[in-house]
This record gives sequence, C-alpha cells and structure tokens, in this order.
Amino acid sequence: MTAPKKLFIKTYGCQMNVYDSERMAEAMGGAGYIETDTPDDADMILLNTCHIREKAAEKIYSELGRYKHLKAEKPDLKIGVAGCVAQAEGAEIMRRQPMVDLVVGPQSYHRLPELEAQAGHGKKAIDTDFPEDDKFEHLTARPKAKRAPAAFLTVQEGCDKFCAFCVVPYTRGAEVSRPAARILDEARDLVERGVREITLLGQNVNAYHGAGIDGGEWSLAQLIWELDKVDGLERIRFTTSHPNDMSDDLIEAHGTCSKLMPYLHLPVQSGSNKILKRMNRSHDADSYLRLIERIRAARPDILLSGDFIVGFPEETEEDFQDTMDLIRAVNYGQAFSFKYSTRPGTPAAERDQVDENVKSDRLQRLQALISEQQQSIQDSMVGRDVSVLFERSGRFEGQMVGKSEYLHAVHVKADGVQAGDIRRVRITKSNRNSLDGDLV
Repeated sequence: MTAPKKLFIKTYGCQMNVYDSERMAEAMGGAGYIETDTPDDADMILLNTCHIREKAAEKIYSELGRYKHLKAEKPDLKIGVAGCVAQAEGAEIMRRQPMVDLVVGPQSYHRLPELEAQAGHGKKAIDTDFPEDDKFEHLTARPKAKRAPAAFLTVQEGCDKFCAFCVVPYTRGAEVSRPAARILDEARDLVERGVREITLLGQNVNAYHGAGIDGGEWSLAQLIWELDKVDGLERIRFTTSHPNDMSDDLIEAHGTCSKLMPYLHLPVQSGSNKILKRMNRSHDADSYLRLIERIRAARPDILLSGDFIVGFPEETEEDFQDTMDLIRAVNYGQAFSFKYSTRPGTPAAERDQVDENVKSDRLQRLQALISEQQQSIQDSMVGRDVSVLFERSGRFEGQMVGKSEYLHAVHVKADGVQAGDIRRVRITKSNRNSLDGDLV
C-alpha cells in the first residue's frame, strides 16, 4: 500500500475559515492525504487566508517566504494559498511567489483535490471563480472519527450589505444560504461523532434564507427550531449577525428555545450616526439600542458581544464619544475592537484618513472601557451556578476546562469529568479572562 501523503494547513482569521480548513482537509483525505502539525514533513502546505486584517496579503507573502527552504529541499512539495487573500490576489500570488503551485478561492475549495492533481513540477492551478453550483454538494462525506464536543457549521456565506470598510462581498460573493436539509444532515452527523454544541456560521448568519424541508424559505429562527429537535445536540449558537437582520422570530427564539445559548454577537461598529451612515451600515445608534432592549426583554440574562472600528475616515472626537456612550448604554460582556485600516477597492479607502496616533489613543480608551465592563460582568458571576460543557483537560492535574452558556471559559478541578460532559458549576473566582468553579 502507498503511504499516505501529509497535509499541513495553516488557518488565518474567522471561525468560517476554521470550518473551511476542516472541510478542505476532509476533501484532501479522499486524495490520499492525512494532516500533520508541522510543515517540515508535509507533502503539501496550504495557507487558508483572511483578508480582513491590515496588511493581510503582505503577511501571507512573508509566511510563504519561510517555506522557500522546504521547497528547495523537497521539489515535490506542493504549496497552495486558499481563502480570501487568494480570491483578492489571484494570479498575483504566483507572480510574486513563483513557488506557489495552486491558488483557490473560498467558493471553489471543493475542487482542491482536482487542482492539487494538476499542479506541481512547474504546472500551476488556479480557481477564483464564483461557481453557480453549491460547493458543499461536492465535498466528500465527513470521516466518522470522534469529534471535539463543540463544532462549527457553516449555513450561510457572502454578504449583500457592502459596508464601506469591508471586502467580504468581493472575496466571498453575494449572500447564499445552504438548504436546511443538508445542514440538518451535517448536524446529525456531528452529533453522532460526539458533538454536543454547534455554532452556526455565516458572514451575515441571521440573514439566512435557505430552502426549508417543507418546501418554503426558512429563516435562521426556523432552522434553529428544527435543530432543537436533534437528539444529543444540547447547545446552539450563531455568529456573526447584522442588526438589520435580527428578525422578530429570532429575538423570540432567544427567549423560548432552551438550546439556544444566552450569548449574542451583534456588531454595531460605531455609536455615531454620521459615521454609521458613512459606513453604509443602514442602521443608527438609536435603532440599535432599541433592538438591544427588545433582545434583553426576551432574554434578560443574555451576554452581548460587539465589534467596533475606531478612527474610521472623518471620525471626530465627538463621533468617538458617541461610540463610548453607546458602549456604556449596552454594557458588553465581550467585544472586538480595531483601528480602521484601508482595504483596496472599498469606498472608505479613498476618503480622508484619521491620524494613526489619534486612532491608537481612541482604541486604547475604548478597550479600557470594554475591559472594565467585561471584568464587571465576570465578577458578577461569582456565587452563581452555570452550566459548563467541558471540552478539554486543563494545565493542572485533574483540571478540566469548558465553556458556560455565556461563553465564559471555566476551569474546574473535577475528577471523573470527561470532555463532552455538561455539568452544573458554582463559580468561585473571576480571573482576567476566565472563571474558576466547583462542581455542584
């Protein structure tokens, strides 16, 4: 028998890329590859890239440079670039780094085995099209190996919002939702292999409008309610959402679906109506705050997370203070915040930019406020009982680590507890980014 070839995948960016990397590894498994944790003994190196962060493409070129010696030592080594940088840069990647054998965009990775077979020994393969057919239909079935207790499941891709700062509509394409039947089949398969919590993924996940099993078009809430019926699936989450797509039935589900966890990531980006309009967000600060009130009325204990961009073109100190006021009004349990950085081809890249020192100062002040809110909410958990899904062993003997329903990391000294167990835990201590507790 031929020994299996080894595949090394390095994943950048969001949870959707993590999911995509898993599916690419499975696809390449059908071509005779097994995964390895190091590029040094790999027969194929694949970088699954993200284009959201500043200088994303340059970081990939730098990473590729680190593999030149491996290519020189192993001429049969194949190197590929996948994901959003691949979509944005295309053949330019091969021009700048001739050692790259194949480039594949995020909508075409089901063709990865075919492209791998075409590439190598001077031959190049590239696919950055937006095919009309569903890539998920062409992926090989998942191997029946045991899985970790929590898993991602992509239900929607692409975005039609065209925010002025964002490249997603250009790298992932228009919004497309997977049929509910296929999502349910994949969910059941994951549960059979030990998964107890599934996070539904999409660039704009609450805009989900897939074909339902009843022949109609389903909302995300309808999909969640059908997943609620899956035996063995104990927890459901979803990310990332847009405020404009928080429908009435989805808000109601947060209050009535016991498997839908009390955690919601709902990016607002800015608290200034002027900046929100310039961002093309199609909502304002007041409508966002009213939406938060409705969500909390449905689920009073929900933990809210958000995204913020500081230093967007033309942002004044007054605009920034509007953002700080919104943060104080919402009281976030978590948030992700960034300095604005230009993305070629997006409308905001052509506008008057805010000084970098001003951006840094504002980001520091915003993150200090978010950290204060996060710590306060964590501290309020001390003495409370929470439900923890244990995922892995901790650093210390007898310690297990899991996630509460609020997505807090919880450390417990718990003999006899295994990964996949869900247990009640009384919180005894609040740390900087985690909680300690005892089994109830």
